[in-house]
Amino acid sequence: MSAEGAEATFSDPRAASAALKAGRAGLVVGALPFDHDDPAALIIPADATFRSGPLQLPPGRRLPTFTRRDVTTREQHRAAVAAAVERIDSGELEKVVLARAIELRADGDIDPAEVARRLLAGSQDGDAYLADLSPAGPAYEGAVLAGSMPESLVRVDGAHLSCAPFAGTAPRGATPGADRAAADDLFSSAKDRAEHAYVVDWIAERLAPLCRDLQVPAEPSLHSTPQVWHLSTPIRGTLANAATALDVALALYPTPAVCGTPSDTARSVISELEGPRGFYGGAVGWADSDGNGEWMVALRCAELRPEWGTVRAWAGGGIVGASDPDAEYDETTAKFGTVLHALGL
Repeated sequence: MSAEGAEATFSDPRAASAALKAGRAGLVVGALPFDHDDPAALIIPADATFRSGPLQLPPGRRLPTFTRRDVTTREQHRAAVAAAVERIDSGELEKVVLARAIELRADGDIDPAEVARRLLAGSQDGDAYLADLSPAGPAYEGAVLAGSMPESLVRVDGAHLSCAPFAGTAPRGATPGADRAAADDLFSSAKDRAEHAYVVDWIAERLAPLCRDLQVPAEPSLHSTPQVWHLSTPIRGTLANAATALDVALALYPTPAVCGTPSDTARSVISELEGPRGFYGGAVGWADSDGNGEWMVALRCAELRPEWGTVRAWAGGGIVGASDPDAEYDETTAKFGTVLHALGL
């Protein structure tokens, strides 16, 4: 789906949902922030096009050279993970997702469309997104969110609902044998299976009041990207009411896969140990007045500021009692690969 222009914008997703239900909007597109109290960036587009298959984007302007800076250093991330493990061991919470950030400064113009094209080209499933963040207010004027993540927060087609939460990650192996071993180790990992179960149970609990029936597989499956292996569970259901895809997205996010368990405690720990996330960990997608829509989890992403010549990217991982700070840092390093590859790094 591609959309252009803006007939109206919303920083409050509840107002956007009301406009869809009242027929004042036929389609809403954009991004939802990690924190529900922060402004969203939603748009009623002037024009939108839906196509089957991956979007084809023509080559844009050549990307500049980037200089990288760690916003969160290895030592800082390791310390945050260790602090989180202590709080988990004390019984304060079961899981928290901690991310770290890097910043890239360009020596020339950044073309967001070319970044999106490269993200599409680097995704084996054709998953990528590019969203204007300007409706979120002056702090986001001229900013766009670009990323590529195969995780579906929710898809709604008529009364049919589906989602595919990811939780539990391992870097791909350098050889076919090592890659297969990495996948097998992830699938049999008690730590990662427990982390994944938190997410699936949480989502099923929140979908139950919205659905007449809910189909949740008993165990996860493996899903790969060029950089990492994921545990994933496809969930399907039939909606029991007139909720739109935007309503379902608001009920589901942020899931424990990007936040933690219990959610309120995890959000507090994230704020203390990590700081504000903006749109990282939120959702990107669309919803129409018939209730249909698709929202993807806003991970493997970067906030582009073309006027400033900067890119800020985030990567995180789920922390449980068995988490090792060095392994968690290495996991984030692998996850940065999606954005860095698209930027020619």
